[in-house]
Amino acid sequence: MSNFVVSARKYRPVRFDEVVGQQHVSQTLKNALQTDHLAHAFLFCGPRGVGKTTSARILAKVLNCQNRTEDFEPCNTCDSCVAFNNNASLNITELDAASNNSVDHIRALTEQVRFQPQQGSFKVFIIDEVHMLSQAAFNAFLKTLEEPPPYAIFILATTEKHKIIPTILSRCQIFDFKRIQPSDIIGHLEGICAQEGIEADPDALHIIAQKADGALRDALSIFDRIVSFSGKKITYEGVIENLNVLDYDYFFRAVDFILTEDRAGMMLLFDEVLRKGFDEDLFLNGMAAHIRDLLVCKTPDTLKLLEVGDRLRERYHQQAALSPPDLLLTALDIANDCDLGFRLARNKRLHVEMSLLKMVSIRRAFRNTPVVVASADSATAPAVTPPEKKSPEVSPPEPEGPELPEDSAPPAEPDAEPAPAAPSPDVAPAFQSLDLNNMLAEIEEEDAAEEAAEELPPLDEAGLHESWAAFLELQGSSTLGLHLKMAKPTLEAEEVVVRVGSQRVMASLREDNSLIQHLRDHFQRPGLIMRLAVDESLRPAKTAVKKRLTAKDKFLKMREKNPAIDDLRKRFDLRPEE
Repeated sequence: MSNFVVSARKYRPVRFDEVVGQQHVSQTLKNALQTDHLAHAFLFCGPRGVGKTTSARILAKVLNCQNRTEDFEPCNTCDSCVAFNNNASLNITELDAASNNSVDHIRALTEQVRFQPQQGSFKVFIIDEVHMLSQAAFNAFLKTLEEPPPYAIFILATTEKHKIIPTILSRCQIFDFKRIQPSDIIGHLEGICAQEGIEADPDALHIIAQKADGALRDALSIFDRIVSFSGKKITYEGVIENLNVLDYDYFFRAVDFILTEDRAGMMLLFDEVLRKGFDEDLFLNGMAAHIRDLLVCKTPDTLKLLEVGDRLRERYHQQAALSPPDLLLTALDIANDCDLGFRLARNKRLHVEMSLLKMVSIRRAFRNTPVVVASADSATAPAVTPPEKKSPEVSPPEPEGPELPEDSAPPAEPDAEPAPAAPSPDVAPAFQSLDLNNMLAEIEEEDAAEEAAEELPPLDEAGLHESWAAFLELQGSSTLGLHLKMAKPTLEAEEVVVRVGSQRVMASLREDNSLIQHLRDHFQRPGLIMRLAVDESLRPAKTAVKKRLTAKDKFLKMREKNPAIDDLRKRFDLRPEE
């Protein structure tokens, strides 16, 4: 049988300085050893695979090491260290609380605490996954944890600190382990590759580090899997194929389609992703993460948040330089809204496609003008919006008669309008063919529209209250009319602000657009905006609810008016009901 050992065990740290990404914990424990201020109980908490149990074992080994180094690391050569490395140390006891979580297991542990160490100065008890202990087991462990003998040290490890009862937390010195940064994971993997003789692409190691999500043990497991797949050469393509990760190139192409407003290209790209077996939400979330990375590249202060290789970093910089921040923020907002509604969508593909098409249309929405598609011959020329009206392409027939000199004009007919002056040779041909009569008609229409705009009713407070009163009269005693009688309209700049007394009234006004339509028709301003606001002072006062009198209350009021009623009650031994 093969003697293969997984990398997580083969390259497990045996010294504090080998623990990856937890220097704050290692240095604190070293300082405690140096000053002899070591607590009797520790709690190591943090995510999975970040070095909690490894640090506990190193601390246990250092405590009983016979030849500690100057920087308080284990020597790994003395009898105690050799026994620990061979899992034969009698002074170190490990308990997996996930499978040994009853009161009997804790009582057996506390019985071992009574015996002094056979070799060395300390007996160390490591309890992993301590949050799995039952409530009764925690209670049985309290007294021993609070007042252990001087040679006993307890090291508890957990991934769910919130499940541990407060009485246990108050008896321990707590160390919080953090997620390991991708740069630290990549450095550790590069060291393993150097020892194993493996050639690895830096971008491939970046993918492994990101997939591990801060857990070094997960990164090493993925690394072993990739080595089994790729052999001695780890490539970026092999990693994304084995881990079922979307290539960055898809997201770069998608943003290019957004910048060029290529709807067909975006749809075909999304179809290609689906045909490769990826889910719709995977592409959507990857797209959002890519846009976020582009935003990170916009500011030099946030460049450190971009966790990619050098080759991809340059490509991110190039695309970020072409992408306006407003466009990226709008696309990110669309992706977020799509992700929120993805679970409820019946046709998930259509749901994502609609969001992608919205992203493609962002630039057009910013411009608010139609897009002019240039022909193939003029692809390099700037697109010019053609005039709305042109004269017919067929030129009128030339009148018969003698030829005239080039610089002379034809004689005008008696009743005809004078011919317009010949256009300047510097004017573009497209403008030379304009129909001047149509242009004059359009100018006259624009002037008439401007004169009509000048005759609009003035938008002022008096006009607003007049229109408001007319609308209330139309509503009568309807629910909307009752709500508006308690409201207060004001005019701020070019907006109508309506203050109401409660959120419920404001919600009802939002559902009914008859008021704003009435105001727009009255002032002849189709773009008039109405803004709603809540004003507590407009809330109607609550009427006092009359208390219902009981039989006893009625009797007491009657007795106040006629005391003889009490004598009657005593004579017949009556008791009013409560």
